[in-house]
Amino acid sequence: MAAVENDVRIIKADRPPQRFARGWHCLGLADSFRDGKAHAFDAFGTRLAIFADSTGKLHVVDGYCPHMGASLADGEVKGDNLACPFHGWQWGGDGKCKAIPYATRVPPRARVKSWPTMEENKQLFVWHDVEGSLPDPAVKIPRIEELFTGEYSEWIWETVTINTNCRELIDNVADVAHFYYVHGARATYFKNTFEKHVARQEMRGKPRADQQVAGATEFGGSAVTIEELYSVATYYGPAYMIDQLSSTVNGMKVEAYLINCHVPIDHDSFILHVGLAVKKLPFLDDEMNAQIAQMYAKGNRDGFFQDVAVWKTKCRIDNPLLCEVDGPIYQLRRWYEQFYVDVADIAPDMVDKFEVEVDLAKSNQLWDVEEAANAAAQAAE
Repeated sequence: MAAVENDVRIIKADRPPQRFARGWHCLGLADSFRDGKAHAFDAFGTRLAIFADSTGKLHVVDGYCPHMGASLADGEVKGDNLACPFHGWQWGGDGKCKAIPYATRVPPRARVKSWPTMEENKQLFVWHDVEGSLPDPAVKIPRIEELFTGEYSEWIWETVTINTNCRELIDNVADVAHFYYVHGARATYFKNTFEKHVARQEMRGKPRADQQVAGATEFGGSAVTIEELYSVATYYGPAYMIDQLSSTVNGMKVEAYLINCHVPIDHDSFILHVGLAVKKLPFLDDEMNAQIAQMYAKGNRDGFFQDVAVWKTKCRIDNPLLCEVDGPIYQLRRWYEQFYVDVADIAPDMVDKFEVEVDLAKSNQLWDVEEAANAAAQAAE
């Protein structure tokens, strides 16, 4: 029974899980780590060190040297090894100490953790599992073939740190109403499907009529207005989402891939990566296509920061009070829970197929009335 006191709903908020999700996590664009330097990346309550060997292969190892605790990410890449900045011990991508410059013998237990990695879609991934399992082939990140044909722009990539638990981000998969009130986009169709390690959101919609002016962007000397939106956003595992976007802009179809992925720093903060690749329009030159891609990237960045503004002041809530038109928040959270338990403890209702289409007919009637009233009030000002 829900917690109540004198018929008032009492918010329940337990501590976030004191473990990190099992699965692939994207660290960023792969080529950004191929500059001949070591890179620090704080994640999973620790520090990682990322470097490329002489062949360009990327490696991720524990970020602190077990000799005297220095940050290996402050070290120097020497050939295929990463040299500690404190005493020069050299560590290979397999985690083994390869050389100590002032000694003739390497201690047999001189080893740091080497993290399983993968490159896909021009991005670097690391596998995390508190049980120490190797990556499961069944949960491989899918390849976006169009990114390698020249049809799309290169990734426009941005990274920000968000100071809240990453479940707040995941909730958006099922939260249909927030698109209207936070992002100014009215959903006319909304469907969720959860199965195994995949969670999908399919949405069709349009901008709010009373926010068209605010949503217009200046481009090429004229106003650009998005007339229709179609999105299929799919999480593959706990932390990597591919969103296939299609929009009608001034009567012109624009297609894009949006990547929304995150890595937990600790239990109360995460690193958010947002990447956008836009399909080139054949009748435009490279400069104009680049401008369209930048316009889309800015719009999506602004959208994410609208969520961040809410997260900064909201509280954690484990027993949200829902109405009949809210999306399947509880079912989504049950799906998400599979990544925070041992594999042996994954229950059928975490991974069995669940599918629901939210009936938005009445909501759209009510939104029509709200938008008309808002427009009339704006006109009277």
